[in-house]
Amino acid sequence: MPELPEVESLTRYLAQHLAGRSVARVYPLAVNALKTYDPPPTALEGRVITAVARHGKFLDLDAGDLHLVIHLARAGWVRWHDDLPEAPPRPGKGPLALRVRLDGPDGAGPDGAGFDVTEAGTKKHLAVYVVRDPQDVPGIARLGPDPLAADFTAEVFTRLLEGDRRQIKGVLRDQGTIAGIGNAYSDEILHTAKMSPFKLAAHLSADEVARIYAAIGSTLADAVERSAGLDLRHLKAEKKSGLRVHGRTGEPCPVCGDTIREVSFSDSSLQYCPTCQTGGKPLADRRMSRLLK
Repeated sequence: MPELPEVESLTRYLAQHLAGRSVARVYPLAVNALKTYDPPPTALEGRVITAVARHGKFLDLDAGDLHLVIHLARAGWVRWHDDLPEAPPRPGKGPLALRVRLDGPDGAGPDGAGFDVTEAGTKKHLAVYVVRDPQDVPGIARLGPDPLAADFTAEVFTRLLEGDRRQIKGVLRDQGTIAGIGNAYSDEILHTAKMSPFKLAAHLSADEVARIYAAIGSTLADAVERSAGLDLRHLKAEKKSGLRVHGRTGEPCPVCGDTIREVSFSDSSLQYCPTCQTGGKPLADRRMSRLLK
């Protein structure tokens, strides 16, 4: 799933390629992905994209009084093309959900450049909105603070955790608490902070809270920096290569050499290092696990 660093990189890439360009054609192909109908996607045609922004994991293409907002879910992606096919795409069972063709830089008609929004697999959760205000998107309206924002201070983070009796892994993933962190980077953050994913947020000491806060900043900033300037085709591979524990069950921990373990849930899994994070004790592989005695 694309998380904050990948969506931030997408945002920067698209800002460089889209700002000042006008939309020539919009082809909505996956009806299930389109979450709004008024205004219709075709209302974007003829409008100039003035900026591209990110809200948590949401992409926001600003076209003046309208915004094209995209949430890539687990298997969505944006693919840039310098030369799109001239023939309009046809709806079908393939991965293509939305195509946007641009006018030339001088506004003199379509020039072939544009982008596709795709979603792999059979479980479709990609979401596309055309709204007058990004806050009209329910998922954006409920977002917590952005961890890369200057006002996301240690004090703000500490207040977010006060009295929260959820496990810290779940707190980090909750978009209403902190925007943009998902399953992969919460694993990475907790490994860097040397923290059990199952420790209750309300039971964290001041030192532990400080370690997690520092790990959030360094983990996300490093991931964004590694992706800087990469072509969109290489962002997913960069994410995978930069992960130290997530998705690396059975491999040696790059810090201590212990074997990375996994806890599986009904629709996801987490990875961790017992030596670095749980005092050498493996976590039981069930949803509400506690440390094995």
